[in-house]
This record gives sequence, C-alpha cells and structure tokens, in this order.
Amino acid sequence: MMPYFEQLLFLVLCLILVLGECRKQTTREKRWTGPVETQKHGTSLSKKPPDNTKARKMKTEAVLKVDDHDFTMRPAFGGPAIPVGVDVQVESLDSISEVDMDFTMTLYLRHYWKDERLSFTSTTNKSMTFDGRLVKKIWVPDVFFVHSKRSFIHDTTTDNIMLRVFPDGHVLYSLRVTVTAACNMDFSRFPLDSQTCSLELESYAYTDEDLMLYWKNGDESLSTDERISLSQFLIQKFHTTSRLAFYSSTGWYNRLYINFTLRRHIFFFLLQTYFPATLMVMLSWVSFWIDRRAVPARVSLGITTVLTMSTIITGVNASMPRVSYIKAVDIYLWVSFVFVFLSVLEYAAVNYLTTVQERRERKLRERMREQSLPCTCGMSHTGTMMADGTYSEADTNSLAGYTEAPMVPEEEPEKQHREHMVVHLSVSSESTTAAATKKKGLRAMRLLQNTHAIDKYSRIIFPGAYIIFNLTYWSVFC
Repeated sequence: MMPYFEQLLFLVLCLILVLGECRKQTTREKRWTGPVETQKHGTSLSKKPPDNTKARKMKTEAVLKVDDHDFTMRPAFGGPAIPVGVDVQVESLDSISEVDMDFTMTLYLRHYWKDERLSFTSTTNKSMTFDGRLVKKIWVPDVFFVHSKRSFIHDTTTDNIMLRVFPDGHVLYSLRVTVTAACNMDFSRFPLDSQTCSLELESYAYTDEDLMLYWKNGDESLSTDERISLSQFLIQKFHTTSRLAFYSSTGWYNRLYINFTLRRHIFFFLLQTYFPATLMVMLSWVSFWIDRRAVPARVSLGITTVLTMSTIITGVNASMPRVSYIKAVDIYLWVSFVFVFLSVLEYAAVNYLTTVQERRERKLRERMREQSLPCTCGMSHTGTMMADGTYSEADTNSLAGYTEAPMVPEEEPEKQHREHMVVHLSVSSESTTAAATKKKGLRAMRLLQNTHAIDKYSRIIFPGAYIIFNLTYWSVFC
C-alpha cells in the first residue's frame, strides 16, 4: 500500500505544478493583449521585412561562402583581366623635403571590383560592411606605391580598413594610408621654382593580362580637401594620368599617377636671403665715402661684409641638397659676394696708389731741397751767383780780406767774353732742368691730391652695375 500511496502523491504534485504553469501563461497573455489591440486600432507601425543577411545566427563565412572557394586566385582566374577601379581622396599633404627629395601624403585609397564568389541572396538588396579582419580571408588587389620610401596603414583605434560587399558580388575596399614617396626635383631656379611630383600606383604581381587597373571616374576620381596648404608652397593643381609600365623580366603593368604641381612662396627667401645679401652689398659701398687715410675703418668694414656674405651662403646651402649644378639663389649670392669683395680690392688699390705717390712726393721734396741749396765756390762763406756770372754787392764787399789777384789784361777781351758765355749757358741749362723737375713735381702732387678719384668713380659704377644685375636677374627668373 505504501508504494502505491507514494505514487499517487507524486502524481498529484505534478498535476498541481502543471496547473500553476498554465495559469501563469494565461495571465501573461492577458497582460499583453491590451496594448496590442490598442496599437492595432490606433496608429499602425510599418514592419520591416526580415533580412536573412542581418540575422545574428548567420556567420559571415556562411553568408559569403568563404570556405567554398579558393580566394588565393583572382576572380575569373584563367579568363580575361579583371577590371579594378580606383579612386583617391587626398586628406593632407604633410611635408615636402628638398634635402631628401620626397613628399609625405595621407590619403583614402578605394578599390572597386566584382567577385561573383562573394555574391549572396538578400531580399532588400543591401550591402554588408566588414572591417579589416575579413580582408585576410578573401582576394583583394595587390596595389603598391611605386618609388615609395615609407608607408603604413593607420591603426588607431583599429586598422583603418573597410570592406563592403554587395549582393551581386561587387566589392568596395577602402583603406587610409600615409605614404612617403620620392619626387625628382629640379633646383636650377630655386627659390623661384615650381615642382611637379607624382604618386604612382601599380599592381605588384598581376600584369595587364590579369588585372586592368584604371581610374574609376576619370579626373573626378581624385578629390582633395580644400583646406590643404603648405608653408613654403602653393598647391596649383591635382590631376590624374595612367599609362603602361614595362619590366624586362615580368612584362607590362597598368600604372596610375596622381600628379600635383607646387609653386614655392618667395617671400620667406626674400626676408631671409635676398634682403640681407642686398644690404651687405650696399653696406660695402659706405667705404667709398670714408677717408682713404682711415685704414682701420675701411678694412674692418670690408672684412665684416665679406664674412657676413659667407655666412649667408653657408646657411642657404646647408638646407639644400648637394646638387652639382648652379641654382638661381647661388647666382645672386655669389654675384653679391663678388661686389663686396671688389669693394675691398678697391680700397686696397687706393691705399697702394696713395702710398706710392706719397713716396714719390717725399723723394721730390728732397730733390727740390737739394737743388735749392747755395753754391760755396771754394769760399769759406756762402754766396749766391747771379745769372750773368757776377756776385751781389754784399758778396763783393766781403772779399776785402783777400789778396788782390792780378788783373786780366785788356788785350784778352775775346777770351773773357767766351768764359762769360760758358758760365751763363751752364747756369741757364741748370735753371731749365729745375723748372721741368718742378713741373713734374706739381703734376705728381695733383695726382696725389686726386687719388680719391677712384672712390668717386666707384660711388657711381658699383651701384649702377648692381642695379643692372638685379634688373636682369629678376626679369629672367621671375
């Protein structure tokens, strides 16, 4: 009896539990009946049809059938070349380096192609968007940057990669990249130059027989931010081109070009290079107005301007690549340096000529002093002979202490006359020589007084020549 009673009791408890659950379910249904009926009779809500592609229980691999295909091969492998469209949005042009001859650019690179292996069914014909984790499981174009030095995909906070797949198999693959690429620059007109640089895109493995790379919308495939600006350059224009590139060992490849032209701002170099060089040249002209006898002033001024020009030339070349040709700024600076150096040589010439002429003047004064000394004529006192060979009355009276010499007989007047003529002619020739020497000395003194004529001519020649040089320089390079 006891086992039978226990079985009966167990059955009663089970019935009680079942009846309780049924009562709770009935209460829950009654609780939600009112709002549903109110919404039914009130404003109707449009219900979206369910999309199987958005269901949580579906895996990406199952929807795209990733595991059913070999994505190591390109789409339509063995058939015609797959077209891959490209468009680029330039976010920023970060820097231009003249020393390294390169530029750094940040851009959004987008690829468009069709892979039927990724097609899926969708009642709403909507696309699916994925991040970079799916990229490793499917085929994507192997585009790289030709002549790039450094490049990377941004990864903050995650990899900046977006993959969008459409139901018909069309794929959009976008990534954010910063690339540093080489740019062949010509500095022959620096800093009055314009530079044209190119960023080149190309498939690394697939030739034009397997992959056809093209600009998706022609010139409209390249868009730029209007706020892009550089400190030293004015961005004139962006444009796109495409052509075939040939490699002797692998074949022909499609290559896309992003070309942009930059024109350098000249105002910075006017303030830092041209104006200081011009002022140094003008400062060297000040020495032409300084007295030629002020040697320390003129020498120190010339050396200061020469050293300053050397410093300017060194500073400019330190920020430039070591090219083997002459730049426009080199022409200006070296011509200015020549003008400064010539001003120093001008004073050296003036100082030398002044020294030579002073030495000649000193010798001339000594010679004139020697010629102006009185003739002693063998007497213990000094006297001056007249032009006709006689002495003055004072000299005649001073001969009283001497013994009288025998008188010349009157019968020799002709001999006395000849001696008188000889003395007169000798004295006349000496006076003529002295007059000629005196004229030379006066001419030398005039030249000595006019040695600063070189400075007078330099005050006109140096500024005039420098102005002509500037007019020619700026008319040629501007």
